[in-house]
Amino acid sequence: MTFLSTLILALAMSTDAFAAAVSKGVALRKPRFSEAVRTGLIFGVIEALTPLIGWALGSIAAEFVSEWDHWIAFCMLLVLGCMMIRNGLNNESEEAPPVTRHSFWLLAATGFATSIDAMAVGVSLAFIDNNILITAAAIGLATLVMVTLGVMVGRIVGIIAGKWAEVLGGLALIGIGSAILYEHLSAVP
Repeated sequence: MTFLSTLILALAMSTDAFAAAVSKGVALRKPRFSEAVRTGLIFGVIEALTPLIGWALGSIAAEFVSEWDHWIAFCMLLVLGCMMIRNGLNNESEEAPPVTRHSFWLLAATGFATSIDAMAVGVSLAFIDNNILITAAAIGLATLVMVTLGVMVGRIVGIIAGKWAEVLGGLALIGIGSAILYEHLSAVP
């Protein structure tokens, strides 16, 4: 793979994570830059590890991963999105303290859900001449940057959206999952 194709692949793999990060930033009340970097690191590490795992599994898991990756991502993002909507609607009726930090496990689950496609890419990279370590590092770094920016963009959207921010963030996660599912199902002949 050339440098340019590695860069394009890394950016493409980080777009879902960027959209999810915006929704995470929306759900937070004025996230700090340090929280955005923390979120970016969690997503970036997961996004870098999944193509390595996919590459290691190679052809053994290729059929399973490619057949089910979109369903797994959809279900995980649907559940996470519904949880955010429920929390947003519950916050509407009672004055809860503002969320200033997401739990590690919530971020890891969201990061994993948006990186399942990177595992499938890793499987396909096992069959071409490619330095998987450089590719995985590029994907992880691009995701770190995109997610950090996404959380900060979400901060602005959250201020504008007010009390409905978490509901909008949940709807965004459901939308991402639906788009992943639609993209894969529409590609089936």
